[in-house]
Amino acid sequence: MSATSPSPAAPASSADRGAFSGRTAFIFAAIGSAVGLGNIWRFPAVAYENGGGAFILPYLVALLSAGIPLLFLDYAIGHRWRGSAPMAWRRFRRWTEFIGWWQVLIALIIALYYALILAWATNYTIFSFDQRWGDDAAGFFGEYTQALGGADATISFDIVPAVLISMIVVWLAVIVVMSLGVQKGISASSVVFIPLLVIMFVILVVRALFLPGAIDGLDALFKPNWEALLDAKVWIAAYGQIFFSLSVAFGIMLTYSSYLKKKTDLTGSGLVVGFANSSFEILAGIGVFSALGFMAQAQGVAIDEVVTDGVGLAFIAFPTIISEAPAGAVIGVLFFGSLVLAGFTSLISIVEVVIAAIQDKFGFARIPATLWVCIPLAVVSTALFSTTMGLPLLDVLDKWANEYGIVAAALVSTIIVTYVVRGLPTLRDHLNVKGTFPIRTWWIVCVGGIAPIVLGASLVLSTIDLLTAPTTYGEYPGWFVFVFGWLMAIGLVVVAIGLSLIPWPARSNLFKDDSDGDPVAPEVVAGKGLVSTPEATTPHELRSAQW
Repeated sequence: MSATSPSPAAPASSADRGAFSGRTAFIFAAIGSAVGLGNIWRFPAVAYENGGGAFILPYLVALLSAGIPLLFLDYAIGHRWRGSAPMAWRRFRRWTEFIGWWQVLIALIIALYYALILAWATNYTIFSFDQRWGDDAAGFFGEYTQALGGADATISFDIVPAVLISMIVVWLAVIVVMSLGVQKGISASSVVFIPLLVIMFVILVVRALFLPGAIDGLDALFKPNWEALLDAKVWIAAYGQIFFSLSVAFGIMLTYSSYLKKKTDLTGSGLVVGFANSSFEILAGIGVFSALGFMAQAQGVAIDEVVTDGVGLAFIAFPTIISEAPAGAVIGVLFFGSLVLAGFTSLISIVEVVIAAIQDKFGFARIPATLWVCIPLAVVSTALFSTTMGLPLLDVLDKWANEYGIVAAALVSTIIVTYVVRGLPTLRDHLNVKGTFPIRTWWIVCVGGIAPIVLGASLVLSTIDLLTAPTTYGEYPGWFVFVFGWLMAIGLVVVAIGLSLIPWPARSNLFKDDSDGDPVAPEVVAGKGLVSTPEATTPHELRSAQW
């Protein structure tokens, strides 16, 4: 008997996991997850530093050859096996369950520090009205966060009251939305926030385009450096941006697709999400570099002297721009409000990965699962990150969670799916049953060939850079980087394997039919596709030739 079959003593009940009302609800939620802080504060600087306008070519190649194919992979696994990351991977093949728990743990780490950035953005939205940072944005940010820097980083629980209050507000908002469930919480918030985000950001971009020096900023961003295309690191950077911004390979899209109706067009939906995410990134690049062009002209310096990303762009460069620009308060509210909206829809998607796993593992109803996950998360997140060590801890965890969490998990999962289990034919056929965009051999080549090569190269280059750097990462103490960087990344894998060995309780969703009351598809058969049958109305009813 399959490990995922219900007990023969009694018929399996149906899992009550929640569901999206339709494809549109799913698309808004998926776009809400993909469009996050990385689109606004990472893409513009990455593009500028890697060939400017010429970067668009490797970026599009990366989107089509890795981003969208891996998005389809997540959709297929989640949709066919109808579960959270651990349950779907276990149903895919029993021993691959550890990949799902690995993805859950990565999401958990990211959720802990992501709330801090949202708290900052929330406060800075308020600060924008009276430009509270004055003439020294960098000094104000240091006073506001009271962050330990560089060699001074250590374990500290000295609370920063202003940050503490805003983090509590963020987590309360998360708990409310997650308690409402998949459709009334996740989907409903995304349907409201994503159009609002787009409207706000378009207004911001239009305003930024009319600032003095905006054209110089756009020229700096889009002027192509064709020689950069000969540099392998530029291509790696393009693939890295796609991996980080599309929410692939760490459980989000897999979990979301498990809430879809069985006759949903997966490939068409994936194309919409992929291109919507990239369109917003380019829009963000236009807005950010228009503002940076103004900042450079106002200060009488070259563009490259003001280009930055991440925390430096959001909380130092942009406040400086706001202080110098006409109607700066409007720019500030629009910019930081956009960060709040983009960050919040991403945070709820990250937390959903953890909630879904706990709900499936223990068969909990929605509200108990939400409280069991969110209250401990909120307590730990607030205790760690509303302190003076919040910023350095965020910096290190983010670096290793992305480069040794998301990238490593994607590399391992693509190799296992392609070469060990040989499950791509089954997933290809599942996607093609209702998909409007046909999946062919090119998809197998992208998932099994291009993606592992690029992911592996990215890991190797990142490791070489870290080990050969003249100083430790961020000039933090070696023990700090080791504990919260290397040890954390290795620990996630060890804990994931341990969690995969713990038996599932009889009340768990693993031993239940799916939410529609239908049996869940059996494990993948190595190297076998699905046999088309005229009586099958959904891809879940199809079986491989062996069955």
